[in-house]
This record gives sequence, C-alpha cells and structure tokens, in this order.
Amino acid sequence: MPSVSIVTGEWARGREAELIEAVQSAMVSAIKIPDWDRDVTVDLYEPTRRAVPTGKSERFTRVEVKLFSGRSIEAKRALYRAIVDNLAALGVPELETKIILVEVPSHNWGLRGGIPGSEIEIGFKVEV
Repeated sequence: MPSVSIVTGEWARGREAELIEAVQSAMVSAIKIPDWDRDVTVDLYEPTRRAVPTGKSERFTRVEVKLFSGRSIEAKRALYRAIVDNLAALGVPELETKIILVEVPSHNWGLRGGIPGSEIEIGFKVEV
C-alpha cells in the first residue's frame, strides 16, 4: 500500500511515466509489493520553484515513500539501491537521488472505504 511522491526538475517533462515505472518496479522487486498496488505521483519544478542541495543539478530527485511499518533493513537497503539504479538509467546521477521512507502503522491508514489498514487483508506480506 505504499504512496509515493517523486519530486524533480523540468528535465523530466515527458518522462513522467518512466519515472513512475522506475520507482514502482524498484518497490516490486525490493519490498515485494504486487505490481497492481500503484500510487505514485510525479511533481516537476522549474529551477525558480525549488532549492536543491549545493552542487546538485536540476536532475536532483527526491523520492518519498509512505508505507506500512514492518520492512527489514535489508529490504530497505534493496529498495534504496533499486531506486537509485533505476533512476540512474533515466539520467539521474546516483549522488543526486534522495529517498525518504515514512513508515506508518497500518492502523493509521484508512483504506477500502475508510477501514483501518490493520483490519483488512491487503493481499501481500509487509514483513520482508
């Protein structure tokens, strides 16, 4: 049930679907979510509408993943690596990717008409 926001520069205009697929496929492979579980958005900003870390380019990309708590550090490492590798294939320098995981207890998610996530069968294992 991850919800993902990708924030980057105007360089990616017209390549949004590729960015989405890069992050989605990283989550499928690393944290074992099913491919049908998709909630990924892309926001592109002009240079005057965002500040990037000193020394980084317009390709600096932040990926924020909100997900149920419970993944192992090994799964998180695999996710970080897969995201960096997949974005590098699209032209984002490896050192210009920032990934933030926000782990949220399942009871703090309202799903399927407002049911707490802790009370539903989500269809895949979170503890990977």
